[in-house]
Amino acid sequence: MFVAEKPMRADAARNRARLLEVAYETFAAEGISVPVDEIARRAGVGPGTLYRHFPTKEALFQAIVAHRLDQMAEQGRELSQTAAPGEALFRFIGRVVEEGSSDQGLVEAMADTGPTGVEERFIAMLGELVERAKQAGQIRADVTVRDVKTLLVGCQAMQRYSKDPETTERVLDVVRSGLAATSARDH
Repeated sequence: MFVAEKPMRADAARNRARLLEVAYETFAAEGISVPVDEIARRAGVGPGTLYRHFPTKEALFQAIVAHRLDQMAEQGRELSQTAAPGEALFRFIGRVVEEGSSDQGLVEAMADTGPTGVEERFIAMLGELVERAKQAGQIRADVTVRDVKTLLVGCQAMQRYSKDPETTERVLDVVRSGLAATSARDH
């Protein structure tokens, strides 16, 4: 027998949204080492409220990661529809690196290799960008989606290390050149 879930009360929904907002800001600024009780305190709720919504720190982090990766995937889909294939891929790489400069949680999520539904959707979207760029002859034929994700993680680490926009742009130029099809590199 199917039993429908009861809708969340308005105050519970507000508390959940506030917890996600504060946890996102905290993880983005400080990484995932911040204790969940501190997140509850910053959100103005008790630890019990946090644990009712997110029974573990991992569940809280996964809820945030799911939301952020879905947002990034949506940006990738929009670029895919509005820009040329190679340009869409390179602009997406730039956006992810830029986002990672201020979002340590996103960096840690991108570096995580555990398959989740959200990660799979993100990889599928990234794979579409890569395949479109390959079919258009704008990136090397041997580039894989895993190669590009590895580059994203490395570029995010570089961005966090250098904190210099000029260095970031130079490294992104190197990445673009390395991914470009031979004919594109010759020009």
